[in-house]
Amino acid sequence: MAHKVVIIGGGQAGYQVAASLRAKKFDGSIVILGEEPALPYQRPPLSKGYVKGEAKESTLLLRAADFYTTNAIEMRTDCQVAAIDRAARAVVLASGERLAYDSLVLATGGRVRKLPVPGAELAGVAYVRTLADAKSLKPQIEAATNVVVVGGGFIGLECASVASVLGCKVVVLEAMERLMARVVSPVLSDYYRDLHRSRGVDVRLGEQVTEILGSGGKVTGVRCADGSTVPADLVVVGIGIIANDDLAKAAGLACDRGIVVDALLRTADPDIYAIGDCAAFPHPMAPAQLVRLESVQNAIDQGKTVADAIMGDAKPYAAVPWFWSDQYEVKLQIVGLTSQYDDTVTLGDVASGRFSVLYFRGGGMIGIDSVNMPSDHVVGRKLFGAGKSVTADAARAPGFSLRAQL
Repeated sequence: MAHKVVIIGGGQAGYQVAASLRAKKFDGSIVILGEEPALPYQRPPLSKGYVKGEAKESTLLLRAADFYTTNAIEMRTDCQVAAIDRAARAVVLASGERLAYDSLVLATGGRVRKLPVPGAELAGVAYVRTLADAKSLKPQIEAATNVVVVGGGFIGLECASVASVLGCKVVVLEAMERLMARVVSPVLSDYYRDLHRSRGVDVRLGEQVTEILGSGGKVTGVRCADGSTVPADLVVVGIGIIANDDLAKAAGLACDRGIVVDALLRTADPDIYAIGDCAAFPHPMAPAQLVRLESVQNAIDQGKTVADAIMGDAKPYAAVPWFWSDQYEVKLQIVGLTSQYDDTVTLGDVASGRFSVLYFRGGGMIGIDSVNMPSDHVVGRKLFGAGKSVTADAARAPGFSLRAQL
């Protein structure tokens, strides 16, 4: 009997499983259950090119509608899943319909973390996670005068750069004492603080938002813990995402800030996999902890890994993680997992806006952040891919060349 694969989630990861299965000549049935009304699309341009008017909706689609028809992939949009019946190996839809599966892939992604303060539901408070969010935000930014961005992470700073370029007066409120504190070193935080300030953005650190102020149901400003108020006709919130693991929890699957999987991306139920933003998984570059990554690379590579497993060629997931962020004309490229670093070495000239920060743990290199240095990023990916490392002492030596380590 033909094998049935059901994929819950119509994002990059869910799409990738289906596309990879068909590329590998899988001849069973494939169903993608997407919660959004749109076909699978790219998320990164939403906070950058799309809002800025440089990317059209049609260019965001991963594939046109005929791809799914041609490849016999049943693509259901606007589809709500109510439950997973593990005993019967079936997915229960909100409509009551039941879909049997042999393999189930949870690619449920994440949802925005809402700002937990009074006034957060006022008109003019926006988030950027979905295409619908971006479509709503675009005309609001174009019409805004005073934009307040809550959160100094990637999404917040990308939106701040877009709003600034479009001529808005922009204030960034970050609760921590430096920008992007969870993912980059102080060298990068200081560089991006100065970059945004040089473009006229008012970056305020250590600022806790306590209330969104409004009049007539519409936002008028933001109040901070120190009692100060910042005028705003648009507030963009970027304070992270929460993994969509509710279905998995209700089905009795282990969750820990995401759906827990093993090195083969399987849950405790061998017929159920979890991938992408919702999955908490072990990785050789992050010993002794589960990792949850929100990146295109991770979604694509985990999708391919699960397709291999379904085809009977299961291999542990060990792809080298990489990410990027575009702010103004500056491109930040990150390779590796650096959360547990204990030392850094900076290569190049920070003042010139072309430099890389190498991260080390126990003397061995674990990651590289490159600013407008794509060659360093490429070399880093090759080094980690080949299992090669560099010591902090070597990187500090006069005349050190990253490329020479290949």
